[in-house]
Amino acid sequence: MTMNILFSHSYFLRLDPKQWKTGLPYAPLGTLYAASLLRHNGYRVSLFDTMFAKRPDELLRYITANHPDIFVLYDDGFNYLTKMCLTNMRKAAFRMIALAKENNCMVVVSSSDATDAYEKFLNAGADFVIPGEGEMTLLELINALNKGDTDFSGIKGIIFKKERRTILNERRTAMAGLDEMPFPAWDLIDIEPYRYLWLKHAGYFSINMATTRGCPYKCNWCAKPLYGNRYHARSPENVVSEIKWLRGQFHFDHIWFCDDIFGLKPNWGAGFAGLMEKEHIKIRYKIQCRPDLLIREDFVKDLARSGCDNVWMGAESGSQKILDAMDKGTKVEQIYQSAALLKKHGIKPSFFIQFGYPGEVFADIKMTIKMINDLLPHEIGISVSYPLPGTAFYEEVKAELKEKSHWTDSDELMLMFRNTYSPSFYKQLHRYVHKNYHKHLAKENMKHLFTRSSVPLIKRLRKAGSVLYYYPATIISKRKLNRIENAMLL
Repeated sequence: MTMNILFSHSYFLRLDPKQWKTGLPYAPLGTLYAASLLRHNGYRVSLFDTMFAKRPDELLRYITANHPDIFVLYDDGFNYLTKMCLTNMRKAAFRMIALAKENNCMVVVSSSDATDAYEKFLNAGADFVIPGEGEMTLLELINALNKGDTDFSGIKGIIFKKERRTILNERRTAMAGLDEMPFPAWDLIDIEPYRYLWLKHAGYFSINMATTRGCPYKCNWCAKPLYGNRYHARSPENVVSEIKWLRGQFHFDHIWFCDDIFGLKPNWGAGFAGLMEKEHIKIRYKIQCRPDLLIREDFVKDLARSGCDNVWMGAESGSQKILDAMDKGTKVEQIYQSAALLKKHGIKPSFFIQFGYPGEVFADIKMTIKMINDLLPHEIGISVSYPLPGTAFYEEVKAELKEKSHWTDSDELMLMFRNTYSPSFYKQLHRYVHKNYHKHLAKENMKHLFTRSSVPLIKRLRKAGSVLYYYPATIISKRKLNRIENAMLL
C-alpha cells in the first residue's frame, strides 16, 4: 500500500511581525517542489500551509483529515526568511514535530535550521533530518520506508539515530538535471490569501519561481549551506514552459525569480529573452544579481526586453575594505556602473546593504551612506551582519554567540557578536540611513515634480511633499546616533 504523506513548513507569517505588516508573502516554493516530486512518483500528498495559520496546533486538523503515515516538515530553501533560522519558527517546528509524533506519524525534516542543528531536531522527535538540498534524498527515503526497509545506511543525505547514536550518512551531491523536476504543486495551497494581501499592499500579485540552484561565489556570510557552491540552471525553454503553464492555472501580474544569482550562465539571458518574445509573454519580474555581472550591457538589454523591471543587487557596502573582508569579489565602482546601466535601460536597481561586519568603522559606514545618496536606488534593504549557520562567517564568530545565536523574527536586527559599535548604535544607524535615504529621494522628486511623467500629479506631489517629514526626521535621527556614538567613547 502506498504511503500517505502530509507536508508542511515552519514559516508562520503571523510570527514575523515585520513581514506580517508588510503583507507581501510568497508561497513555500521548495515545499511545493518536494510534494510535487513525491506525487509524481505515485504517493498521496497533502499540505498544511502554515503561512497564514495562527498557531502550530492547526496541524491537528490536517492530520485528522488526511491520516498521514509520514509528516514531512520541508522548509522553502529559496526564501531568505527561512534561511535566517528564526527562533519563532524553530519553536513552531518543534511543536509540529511533537504533534505528529503524538499522532503516530514518522517525521522527516529538511530545512536550513535542521541542516545546522540536526541534533536538536532529532531530540525534538524527528526520525530523519535531510541536510542541504532535499528532494531526491526524500524520494529515496520514502521509497525505502514504503517497502518496509529498516537499513538506511546506503541512503545518501540523511541523518538519523540508531541505538541512541546519531548517524550521519554521506552527503548527497547537488542535483544537476533541474529540467527533470516536475513543476511545483501549486494546487496544494489556497492561492487567494496570497493574492488578496499582494493586491491590498502592492496593487498587483507577484508569485515566485526559481531558474537556478546554488552559487559559485565565495561570500563568507552567505546562506549557501542548502544548495552549496555548485551552480545549476534550468533551460530557458523549461522556465518559459512553466510560465505558460502557470498562466493557465491562475492569474498573476509579476514574478520574483528567487535565484541567488539570475542569468549567470553565458547566453542564458539572451535565450530567455528570445523565447519570451517568441511566445509573446509580457510580464514584469524582479531578480537578484551581482554588480559585476550587471556591467555587461548585452545582459542588461536582455533583462529589459524580457520584462525585468527591478534588480536587487548585493551592494552590501560602499567600502572596498569591507567588500574584500566579506570575500565578495566585487568592486565599489562596479556598483556605480551597474546602477547607471540598469537605469539607462529602464530597470530599477535596488540594494541589499549590510552594516556591522567585523572591522567596520565609521569611515566605512560613511562610504556606504554616500553610495546610497549618490545612486538613489529604487529600494534599500538594510540589515546588520547576521551569522547564518553553516557559513564561514558563522564559524568565525560562533564562540561569541553564546545563548543568542538566532534572531527571534526578521525585524530583530540585533548584532549578536562583539564589534566596533554597540547593538543599539546599529539599531539607530538602521533608522537614520532609511530616513536619510527617503530625504534624498524626496529632494530628487521635487526636482522632477512638473516634468512630463506617467505618474499622476497627486502622487508626485505626495512624494515630493514627504521632504517636510524626512528633513527634520533625519536631523533628529542623526543626533540620536551621535549621542550613542559619543557615549561609547566616554
